[in-house]
Amino acid sequence: MQNQVLTPHVYWAQRHREVYLRVELSDVQEVPCACGDHNILTSASLKMSFISKLTHKLTQRQVNITVQKKENHWWERLTKQEKRPLFLAPDFDRWLDESDAEMELKAKEEERINKIRMESRVPNDSFANLKRGYLFMYNLVQFLGFSWIFVNMTVRLFILGKDSFYDTFHTMADMMYFCQMLAVVEIINALLKVTRSPVIPTLIQFFGRNIILFVILGSLEEMQSKAVVFFIFYLWSTSEIFRYPFYMLACIDIEWKLLTWIRYSIWIPCYPLGCLAEAVSVIQSIPLFSETGKFSFTLPYPLNITVKFSFFLQIYLIIIFLGLFVNFRHLYKQRRRRYGPKKRKTN
Repeated sequence: MQNQVLTPHVYWAQRHREVYLRVELSDVQEVPCACGDHNILTSASLKMSFISKLTHKLTQRQVNITVQKKENHWWERLTKQEKRPLFLAPDFDRWLDESDAEMELKAKEEERINKIRMESRVPNDSFANLKRGYLFMYNLVQFLGFSWIFVNMTVRLFILGKDSFYDTFHTMADMMYFCQMLAVVEIINALLKVTRSPVIPTLIQFFGRNIILFVILGSLEEMQSKAVVFFIFYLWSTSEIFRYPFYMLACIDIEWKLLTWIRYSIWIPCYPLGCLAEAVSVIQSIPLFSETGKFSFTLPYPLNITVKFSFFLQIYLIIIFLGLFVNFRHLYKQRRRRYGPKKRKTN
């Protein structure tokens, strides 16, 4: 008896540039096609003169063949003869009409163009990885510093209660000095465009906090035992333990939605309360500076007028609330851009 030749089922679909064949076979060990010669061993006669390249992928149950067309156009049929072979059928999982395929082709082309446009907007920064590592380490150090302050103050509050209010400066000042002086890096980053942070709000926060820390609290021993120090340090550290890890993770393209929401929301209570605590510390220090005459000076002859430092502190009280307005407005715009209602396009 002559060996019976069995013809497997072949399913096909196409795009403008490619034809996809799926040959149903069981326990395939050899690929039934010679891709280099463009010959397929079936009883069907393919339009080989229109084929540019064949590639295949072998599985246990089927052979997937991708045929590259020589020209980008739509084939009316797969075989030379008009009558469709019995073993040949459309692959409805991948089948598209010509109009649908054109839409898919246009969508891919638009995606490719948009990708090129986006890449052209991004400057070729050969130091990108170095910059990321530098920003990551800076934010990590600041996060650890403020976390140390926050955790220690919280533990002391639970253990000592109100008594922890009055020695906050003596236990936390060194770390707060370090963190606030290190924050000068943020001004440099904003000026050099290393980050997209605006310069003015960054300057306001840096100098505002350091005036409170070094001038109001650091220069007057009487202020260092005030309860207001606890609230100033606690509010500062509360906002920073969420801000710095947000920027730290952004350096490595990671975003936690909860952390992002807290970062764009925690300032709403912390900034007004922090400014209020700073204003209280300034008000409490005014009589102390007046009594001691610290930082006061006398204008030279013929004026001979003594200018008390407490006069500048009264002006600074106004500046505190103006700075609050500027920073509050900036942070509100940031939050609105991320969580505000999206504008709908109108025709």
